[in-house]
Amino acid sequence: MPPRVVVAAPSSGSGKTTVTTGLLGALAARGTAVAPFKVGPDYVDPGYHALAAGRPGRNLDPVLVDPATLPGLVVHGARGAELAVVEGVMGLFDGRIGRDPESDGSTAHVARLLDAPVVLVVDARGQSRSVAALLAGFRDFDPRLRLGGVILNRVGSHRHEEVLRAACAEVGLPVLGVLPRHAELAVPSRHLGLVTAAEHGVAARSAVDAMAGLVADHVDLDAVTALARSAPPTPATAWDPAEAVGTVVEGAPVVAVAGGAAFTFGYPEHAELLAAGGAQVVTVDPAHDEALPAGTAGLVLPGGFPEEHAATLSANAPLRAAVHAFAASGAPVHAECGGLLYLARSLDGAPMCGVLDADAAMGPRLALGYRTATATADSPLAAAGETVTGHEFHRTVTTPRAGTAPAWRWDGAEPEGFVAAGVHASYLHTHPAGRPAGVARWLRHVAGR
Repeated sequence: MPPRVVVAAPSSGSGKTTVTTGLLGALAARGTAVAPFKVGPDYVDPGYHALAAGRPGRNLDPVLVDPATLPGLVVHGARGAELAVVEGVMGLFDGRIGRDPESDGSTAHVARLLDAPVVLVVDARGQSRSVAALLAGFRDFDPRLRLGGVILNRVGSHRHEEVLRAACAEVGLPVLGVLPRHAELAVPSRHLGLVTAAEHGVAARSAVDAMAGLVADHVDLDAVTALARSAPPTPATAWDPAEAVGTVVEGAPVVAVAGGAAFTFGYPEHAELLAAGGAQVVTVDPAHDEALPAGTAGLVLPGGFPEEHAATLSANAPLRAAVHAFAASGAPVHAECGGLLYLARSLDGAPMCGVLDADAAMGPRLALGYRTATATADSPLAAAGETVTGHEFHRTVTTPRAGTAPAWRWDGAEPEGFVAAGVHASYLHTHPAGRPAGVARWLRHVAGR
């Protein structure tokens, strides 16, 4: 594996995304090729990471993907980079509730898998010497982790900084940076978190540049780089999408993948697996493109925020009609979360593709968490009875929740999703690197059309 460092925090809201994005941007600006990663299933932060680093942001999720695969994904994603920066999720030791801490998907779990040193970002508001006790606890809680330094965030004054530095010295942890309070760097958020970089447009670029400038001015980049290079040269073989997918279909079928501002929740490895399996992967923007790409044999509709773009998507009647006709032909359509909404009859009253006999609307509460799901029907994506681990993250609801042939069933919930002919539509997100056999199965259906 390459030189690497994990950016963690005691809790959510401490400033991990600002620090990570700023580190990526500041290092890239001085000529260091850096590879960005994010712990967990989060799709939003990697968009900002990609802007800062100039290469795809990738996820490291040992719940959705075999933990043994993660080092190889880092090697794969860091090809050509000099070091990797991994942003954690929630607090350092916060993972899947009720699971063994050895396999809970927490930032600590990933740091152990990667044998990577950790930088702790501490929100210093309202703290002085007490920060020493906090740091001592995080340093000693799991002796297998190496807490390599601290970045103090939201520091109020020069005197405040002096007191905090003295507290860090008491527990022998180096201060790698001190960031002043910076309310002007706030990025707009909404019901599922930050506004995506693709939707935030020029403002996203400005926000990333501001984070990079802040970090460049207030963080010791040489010290962070040295810490990353202190990670042991752990042997790991790069993840290979061709080896993972295990099959190459004939005819180079065209697979259209929805993109644009409304459909940003996808993993880079998905397109890589499709291409390695013999497909021609072409992006289609349902907000603007009025036809599917010529020769489309399969359609992927990933997640995103179609609810924020319902009027624009609805106004593109030619593509809605094309998608309806494509699905009616029996061709394979794989829709996750936002893709499910687009296939519905309506979304918050706006006409959608009408592929599914269901209506979607914003709901009263957030559905969030990992799910162990069993396929209830054969489809191009999964065989009946197959069990997968996925993630649910939405505030919309569909009525009905499931079709005559549901997609999945999981404990504590009614059957969910829709399977009909070649369509598989569900709220459940899966990571293609966690189940490449599902991608291969879907490709064989695409090629068989």
